[in-house]
Amino acid sequence: MNTTRRHLIAGTAGLLAAPALAGRASAQAFPAKPIRIVVPYPAGGQTDGIARSFGDFVSRKLGQSVVIENKGGAGGTIGVTEVKRAAPDGYTVLCTISSSLIQNRVTVKDLPYDPEKDFTYLAMTYSTGGPVVVAEKTKATTLAEFVAYAKKVDKVNWGAYGPGSTPHVLIETMAKQYGFKVEIVQYRGEAAMWADVTSQQLDGGSGSPQGGAPVIASGKGKIIAVVGDRLPAWPDVKTMGEQGAVGGFYDTRAFAAFAVPSATPPDVAKKLADALFEAGGDPKVQALMANYQIKGPLNAAQSAERFKRDTVVMLQVLKDIGLKPE
Repeated sequence: MNTTRRHLIAGTAGLLAAPALAGRASAQAFPAKPIRIVVPYPAGGQTDGIARSFGDFVSRKLGQSVVIENKGGAGGTIGVTEVKRAAPDGYTVLCTISSSLIQNRVTVKDLPYDPEKDFTYLAMTYSTGGPVVVAEKTKATTLAEFVAYAKKVDKVNWGAYGPGSTPHVLIETMAKQYGFKVEIVQYRGEAAMWADVTSQQLDGGSGSPQGGAPVIASGKGKIIAVVGDRLPAWPDVKTMGEQGAVGGFYDTRAFAAFAVPSATPPDVAKKLADALFEAGGDPKVQALMANYQIKGPLNAAQSAERFKRDTVVMLQVLKDIGLKPE
């Protein structure tokens, strides 16, 4: 009986230890198959470029192929939701932008994911700033001159690429501070918006330095300010804050975040996070970030901290301008 009892106890202990040992073994073996990075936006854009450059380094670092899958639609909601529902094993990674994680909470009714509870943030890049460009027809060269123009016309026609996007929040914040009327014209993407600024169908728009540069170079658009920090391409153009604009929005920066489902084993998440952070030292990744005029990457702890801080600021700004689901 004693021998039997000892065997039973030993067997039970082995069974209890098995899950922990299996977890450690799977983490040590990770990755044992290809990793996919889901981008909730079309191929060819800035987020897609970030995912591909970082993914290429992660592939070389971890010795497994990394596949980029573009799952666009519904302001990023489709792709983000797919990652939320994926197996939390580290083989499905999200690469998305701040609007799908923060603005969508205000602009999308019954959002099918909780950005704070459903994901563990691994790494993050963030923009230095973006140009505020007005059409040549406004004759404005500074923020003050554009405000004067806006007060003279019946309303300002302003381009944006999604409710809660940077150009949308920017002009609504300006209109509230300076007291002018605005009509937002929403586009599927930044390129279409800039095309209508160039053709003078819009009074202005704002976005990425890459998107705005051709409009400015053509003379059909004039950069009057910068959201964020001053930009190397236009070092003499003052920021919105330097020209008297007031509001927490001007202190935030759009970001691109890598994340996994929150139930992913911590050691697997750390392995991915460490590889993504190390990618910041890769010459190819550095060249891409310089081209997009973005900074980073932030490590996992810094990414989580920045996400929380920007969430508080942006949700308050969106509340202040009265943004609601359409």
